[in-house]
Amino acid sequence: MSSSNIHKDFSLVLVSLLRGVVYREDHPIRWQILMEQQAELRDYLSRMGLEAVIYEDEGYAFLRNQIVDDQDEAYEIPRLISRRALSYPVSLLLALLRRSMAEHDASSSEVRIILDRQDILDMVSVYFSKGNNEVQYVKKIDSYLNRIQEMGFIRFIGENKEKIEIKRILKAFVDAQWLNEFDAKLAEYREYGKRRDG
Repeated sequence: MSSSNIHKDFSLVLVSLLRGVVYREDHPIRWQILMEQQAELRDYLSRMGLEAVIYEDEGYAFLRNQIVDDQDEAYEIPRLISRRALSYPVSLLLALLRRSMAEHDASSSEVRIILDRQDILDMVSVYFSKGNNEVQYVKKIDSYLNRIQEMGFIRFIGENKEKIEIKRILKAFVDAQWLNEFDAKLAEYREYGKRRDG
């Protein structure tokens, strides 16, 4: 392989990671290049204050800011990967989806996790009051699901979006510690949701 092709391959994977998550199933060629040039990519990214997080078994990779404990404030590297504040409903849905993933993994060897949209609506009904307008309630939940899909944690299946696949990357962002802390607040959130929507 020529030096020019190696640089193109490196650039292809680097730019793909800078733009978001690289999935093995969606981009098998990029994934293969990532596996082959992992050391070079990690070295290059570390110079930018970034770290490549690669889950080979799960088949996805993404970037995050390096965590530096003893960094001098005068030389603090600005965040290249921004953090997003999540609304209560989106946080709640992410926690519920992550819990569904944990339950699925404990009881099934199937890798893909596919839920019916109605199952998700039923799951959140405990935390949100439907009120008198069922259509408005469903539209509201759909808007939260659309936001989660934009974030890359779920994928709608089919034109009518009645099936939803939970993507494995959710496990990397909503870990067990986050889930335990969130569990401690669920009762409070349940009350908040009922007061707010009721």
